[in-house]
Amino acid sequence: MGANAILQERMGELGVTQDELADLCNQALLEITGRPGDMSSRTIRNLLSGATRRPIGRTCAALERVFGCPVADLGFSAPSTMKAPEDPLRRRDFIAATTGTAVATAVPIGRQRRSVGMTDVQRASAGMNKLVEADDRLGGHRGLAATAIGGRAKILELQQRNASESVRRALYGLAAEYTTIAAWACIDLRDLDTAQHHLHESTTFAGLSQDAATGMRVWINVAMLAYQRRNWPEQLAAAQAASASKAARTDAFFNSMGRVRLALAHSSLGDPQAAQRALDAAQNTFSKAPDVDRPRWTAFYGPAELNHLAAIILNHSGESAEAEAMAHRALAAIPPDFQRNRALATCQLALAQLRQGEPEQATGTATTIFQIMNGAPLPGRMRTLIGDFHRDLLRLAPTTTYARDWADRMRDEWSQGA
Repeated sequence: MGANAILQERMGELGVTQDELADLCNQALLEITGRPGDMSSRTIRNLLSGATRRPIGRTCAALERVFGCPVADLGFSAPSTMKAPEDPLRRRDFIAATTGTAVATAVPIGRQRRSVGMTDVQRASAGMNKLVEADDRLGGHRGLAATAIGGRAKILELQQRNASESVRRALYGLAAEYTTIAAWACIDLRDLDTAQHHLHESTTFAGLSQDAATGMRVWINVAMLAYQRRNWPEQLAAAQAASASKAARTDAFFNSMGRVRLALAHSSLGDPQAAQRALDAAQNTFSKAPDVDRPRWTAFYGPAELNHLAAIILNHSGESAEAEAMAHRALAAIPPDFQRNRALATCQLALAQLRQGEPEQATGTATTIFQIMNGAPLPGRMRTLIGDFHRDLLRLAPTTTYARDWADRMRDEWSQGA
């Protein structure tokens, strides 16, 4: 008598413990017969150890429903009553006979969709990571948002199948991630009403997932949306929620992420002292963050992004020289293929130079934005920043040749990206 390695492997693929598999089997029996099962972790131990090689009919029916395959494929010998032809009516007769309950509406086991396991979660995560990489390169666009919502639909379909508690939480986390990607794409596009709708949904999914990092991501996006709407009190409240979250309390990396959002909110509210304190804390905390594996979406946040955000905060606070220095630091570290992020940091650099009374230099800097994007559509958020620069430039140097050249170039690029 030896251990059942096949069942052990299938449990690993499903991502369930012995207790969880027993619960899933009891749930399956409830669905099949209308009566709850009485399987326990001891039942599963006996199946795994090889003490039970030929499970009784009820156990076989539950295992087939959970794993979506015959018990023979799980390393067991089926009882003789289960070796009859796979006619649906005879199958129901068998179930009724093994339970003592007439089940006129039971669905044949062979027609049931298989249970969902960690392999399915990993496969769905890989698809989500590809969307994150696409956003890193070019920013939000309609195709990205639509693909993210399509990915979420597949996740929610998986939720309709049997799954352990840990797998179900992971699926809700993925639903939140996909929905947040769609929301972020809409923020980048400045389709703010649609972004708000997606964020409401992702907040619900994040809560159901009970995953700290996922909840942190949602709060960050809520703060960013409020910033785009110029709703400064809501931006501050969301940043405070991010800073008080479990992720921020337990990981210096997320703590820094929350604090820099606080700094942005204080700068928006016109409180440069509070903004500087929060920015200093974000920088100090980040230096203490351990180098550990984190979700793929966090890859954007590092020294380059922190310096970029510092440039925004300092520009808001009227510290243009310091903002210029931070923008230069950011651009020195942002990878060339992160076109959107490099272009946004270049916007901050141009604004900082313009506000120091250097309109010609600033115009030269701003013109490189179009070179960086290399014909790719300009996200709505970037268009807003370029529009701010354009208005300030024409106010400071409306009749200069470089300002007129800039206006012509901007009109051409604007129409191409529309």
